[in-house]
Amino acid sequence: MCRYYCRRTVTARIGVAEVRSSIRFMLGNEQRELTDVDPTLTVLRYLREVEGRAGTKEGCAEGDCGACTVVMVELEDGKPVHRAINACIQFLPTLDGKQIITVEDLQAADGTLHPVQQAMADLNGSQCGYCTPGFVMSLYAHYQEESPTDRLSVDDALTGNLCRCTGYGPIVAAARAMASFENKAAGPDTSDIQGILEDWASGEGVALEFGDRRYFAPATVDELAEVYAAHPDACILAGGTDVGLWVTKQHRTLDSVIYIGNVAELKELREHDGALRIGAGLTYEQALDAINAHYPDFAELIRRIGSRQIRNAGTIGGNVANGSPIGDSPPALIVLGASVTLRKDDARRSLPLEDFFIDYGKQDRQPGEFVEYLDLPLHDPGLIFGCYKISKRFDQDISAVMAAFSMRFEGGVISDARVCYGGMAATPKRGSACEAALNGAVWSEDTLEAACAALAGDFTPLTDMRASADYRLKVAQNLLRKYFIETTEPDVETRLVGVAAHG
Repeated sequence: MCRYYCRRTVTARIGVAEVRSSIRFMLGNEQRELTDVDPTLTVLRYLREVEGRAGTKEGCAEGDCGACTVVMVELEDGKPVHRAINACIQFLPTLDGKQIITVEDLQAADGTLHPVQQAMADLNGSQCGYCTPGFVMSLYAHYQEESPTDRLSVDDALTGNLCRCTGYGPIVAAARAMASFENKAAGPDTSDIQGILEDWASGEGVALEFGDRRYFAPATVDELAEVYAAHPDACILAGGTDVGLWVTKQHRTLDSVIYIGNVAELKELREHDGALRIGAGLTYEQALDAINAHYPDFAELIRRIGSRQIRNAGTIGGNVANGSPIGDSPPALIVLGASVTLRKDDARRSLPLEDFFIDYGKQDRQPGEFVEYLDLPLHDPGLIFGCYKISKRFDQDISAVMAAFSMRFEGGVISDARVCYGGMAATPKRGSACEAALNGAVWSEDTLEAACAALAGDFTPLTDMRASADYRLKVAQNLLRKYFIETTEPDVETRLVGVAAHG
């Protein structure tokens, strides 16, 4: 499956750029360098089948249950950052230049348990034990980053871990107590890790061959444009939170994969010309604080898009490029007037995000053209924005209906109403008739009911396993009513407040 090369670095070329034809990473405190790697071999399979690390479990094979959780360490602003990820949908080549830590790495050589493990043991945080390694690794990342241990923070850290024995109470108690335990010397020795990762951070691209299949990891956006122009049928891979399921659930074979996670320019996050520029390779978690500073409601939505593991890997750019009608971020981005910039070769073009979505599974994107960044207008105090997600579970579930609204007023009259829904049509779609009923009117109950009635002409939703058509339409109308209550009666409590809104 893989061949090990510990002393030799093989080089090749993508166009004019020299690249390695091997991947290298730290497994605990041990270095690995591999070639002939299947581009879509999951980290989970590698750990269990090659390294014999059976503590990492497979439960759902789709990044939902957290039994496969491991911790990935990479440099960010010159410092190592610990992030919990789902090994079941993370492809092994994406570990290049990083460290991966599994539950086997936590116990000290003399048998001393890590504080997270000790807290779980002493406070009875394990029942059948199958899910326990995943919980431990999520808490280990939380511990290493010295994150808060209040109940909301702990709950947020554990949303991606499913306990089938319903033993959450003791697990949460262990999480809240773990910082008070000693044994801080347990766990992998990280003294030399930063230096190794710094040595590897050379900006060097990777190109692998596995039979007639290919994997590319360009280091710059120019290299990405070049390799994608040469391989326009390749699958663009960012976090793999959707593409991973193509392999584990649909059993697809991806002939060519282009990984964008090493392209520094695509991780850009800065204010530019009145907008927050969000690179297509920036993860949800990396963008969360900046978005929260301008749009707390949007940040709270992001917190519910997926678990910490999913947010540590998935990207907003990928959510947009995927074009799913139930993607959560596009409705919010659309009502806020976001634009998307696409690149092909050396040419760029920008368009309003709502124009990017054409039909189900079809976007305004040419072969060899990729999403480079999104521009989200900075918050305007005159804008009243709200977004709402309806799903069967509060955390980490696919939306049945996603709604986003924004309004501006002039002299008590609605001057600019924008309404957009996900899950109601083949694409994220604005409600034009609803907006027409709102614009130029006073924001009153009569206006509200006229706008709700207009939604029946804007959308003809489908019935599927998540919701019926009638339910979707009723919920869409009720969410607009909820927005009305929140904007006219601000003292009325209408929803739970999560971690993002707490800052």
